[in-house]
Amino acid sequence: MSRFVQPVPPPVDPYAGDGLLRSWLERHLGPGGHAAAKGRLADLAADVTGPLRAAHADAEAHPPTLVRYDPWGARVDRIDTSAGWQEQRAAAARHAVVALPYLPDARGTWGAAARVVQHALLHLYGPESATFSCPVAMADGAAALLSMPDVDATVRAAWLPRLISTDPATAITSGQWMTESQGGSDLGRSSTLGRPAADGSWRLTGEKWFCSAADAAMAVALARPEGAGRGSRVLAPFLVPRYAVDSPLADGAAPGAPAPGVTVHRLKDKLGTRALPTAEIGLRDAYALPLGDPAVPGLVRAMTLVVVTRVHNAAAAAGGMRRGLDYARAYAEVRHVAGGPLVSSPLHRATLGTLAVDAAGAFALAGHAFALLGRVEVGADPEAAAELRIVAPLAKLATGRLAVSSASEYVESFGGAGYVEDTGVPRLLRDAQVLPIWEGTTNVLALDVLRALTREDAGVPLLSRLAAAVDLARPLSPVLADTLATAAAQLTETISAVTVDPGASAVLAGARGLALRLAYALTTALLVEHAAWGDEQAELAARLWARRWLRHEEIAEDAHHHLDLLC
Repeated sequence: MSRFVQPVPPPVDPYAGDGLLRSWLERHLGPGGHAAAKGRLADLAADVTGPLRAAHADAEAHPPTLVRYDPWGARVDRIDTSAGWQEQRAAAARHAVVALPYLPDARGTWGAAARVVQHALLHLYGPESATFSCPVAMADGAAALLSMPDVDATVRAAWLPRLISTDPATAITSGQWMTESQGGSDLGRSSTLGRPAADGSWRLTGEKWFCSAADAAMAVALARPEGAGRGSRVLAPFLVPRYAVDSPLADGAAPGAPAPGVTVHRLKDKLGTRALPTAEIGLRDAYALPLGDPAVPGLVRAMTLVVVTRVHNAAAAAGGMRRGLDYARAYAEVRHVAGGPLVSSPLHRATLGTLAVDAAGAFALAGHAFALLGRVEVGADPEAAAELRIVAPLAKLATGRLAVSSASEYVESFGGAGYVEDTGVPRLLRDAQVLPIWEGTTNVLALDVLRALTREDAGVPLLSRLAAAVDLARPLSPVLADTLATAAAQLTETISAVTVDPGASAVLAGARGLALRLAYALTTALLVEHAAWGDEQAELAARLWARRWLRHEEIAEDAHHHLDLLC
């Protein structure tokens, strides 16, 4: 008797096989704009299904290591990474995953919608990048910060071209050194101090606790300028070179040596994102360059970076959900249970169909955030800026939570094989769990949403979008329109109530629930908008999303019947 071996086919091509992605691009770019992007997207998809999938596996199998000393006792703090990690780094540059929205030819072709194309690139690249999508996000955030007009032009000229280079030989990424062990997200407790030097540079001293992409050539660090006082508003962002080659204080040190004053204490042993080097880093009079005037409270400037990394976080969540769905569907096609393929089971089809609804909603929410970001950057659209203020945290918090629940289902859909590390399936869950944590936990972001509603009137553009979507939904489905109208009315009432006393314990305790309700209603509106443009999949997803997340109804039967359209 021969031993049975379960065949596991690869999932569909992530670009050609994703109808929602392609129709989204057709709507936002127009036929000509989408045609201009197809070659770039198809090339990346081919790399993802071939060499990058192998590079991803290699990077996961060979996590980074820290070498503190060379053979002769010199402190080197070298982080060794795998060939797969280096291949992911090169591919990110080659495919312009960071650079695209900054390239003049891309802006000339797509204008503000260059960010829409970038979101599509991330949707393809991120899920099997061994979480190189994290340094990609931080490099993009650093590039956005360096592009601000109040940043010194010489600093911008020295660093921005390297961050947005499409040549793997010259492209760099950035880390983000913000949190400290005593404060975490409570930045007001940050104790890293900055003092000016005679040449216009600064020196930073402090301890940074969670520094991802610790092998990157630079980092954006928050520090309290000398004499600036207490609290978080006065913190200022600084650019810190990671290696001696970029530090004027190095004085003949080997180029690959750490910059003077930068010490890597240890690498983090994390639940997931194991290929990504994350470290605790000490600063002792480390050379730094201010990004803007440190005499002016700088936390608002740093939020330029944070908004970018939050929308990247949403893209990572949505992309991972879609790729997990593709893997689970491919497995169900060949796995036989009770005499037939698993994909023919009504119960399993219902499970996959429900996951597809969640994946569609997450994609629309992340995609909308990128579209708004592009309109802010190209044209300085004030309406987009006002809406992005609340959409960025909403997209991040809602997709992060959806990614974890979906990943748990994907692991379960493989049965025992989903619990075995060398299948690669458990990584879906381990890596998803970071998404509600990075760039602010769900509760931190919920309070940020509350501040946006009560201090900046950010509910106005969101409620306006909901109202417009009600009108768009009416010809599609009166029930859908009524569901969205009811949700919008309830949210309007709740927002009015919380603004009366935003510090009340009931308001604060309910901030998470309010934020999620806002995100679910917004997602319904976004799916309705795409459905009204003419996408049948989006129309079905909108109906089922509204039933699932606004009416809290069971959608299993419809998810089973319509699985093929939803996927």
